[in-house]
Order: sequence, then C-alpha cells, then structure tokens
Amino acid sequence: MQPIHELLSRIQWDKDFALADFMIGFYDRVEEHIIRKPLKELQFDKNDHYFFHFLDDEYEEHCVPLHRIKEVFRNGERIWHREH
Repeated sequence: MQPIHELLSRIQWDKDFALADFMIGFYDRVEEHIIRKPLKELQFDKNDHYFFHFLDDEYEEHCVPLHRIKEVFRNGERIWHREH
C-alpha cells in the first residue's frame, strides 16, 4: 500500500491527477467514527509532514495526525484506504 504522504504529494504535484474532487476520511477519536471532508477544506503545512488542520462548523481549528487518515476518494471512488 502506498503511504498516505506519497498520495498527498502526488495530489499536490501531479496537476492532471489533481484536477479531480478529493474527499479525505479520517478517524475522529471523540466521535469514534470516520469523518469525511473535501480535501479543499483541509490545510497542510509544507513544513509539517505529520498533521493537517481544518475548521469545524463553529470555526474551531482542529489538528489531526496523518495516521488517522483512513480513506481517500477521487471523484467519488475510493482510491486508498487503511484498515480502521
């Protein structure tokens, strides 16, 4: 299985591949289930290869480790997953 950081790098640098709509599914420890967010709503710091950030509905920022990413969808089709 391709490591998640390699897939995220491909999305960032392969412009033809990145033309699609991506959805990221990550495990939320509080809710105890997978949460799916459009990739465009997530922020990845170029200097931080371990976390991503997003704002919830109340505009509170959350920091999520990359190892909690469990699935990636491209145009609605699951292209990557890790066992829960």
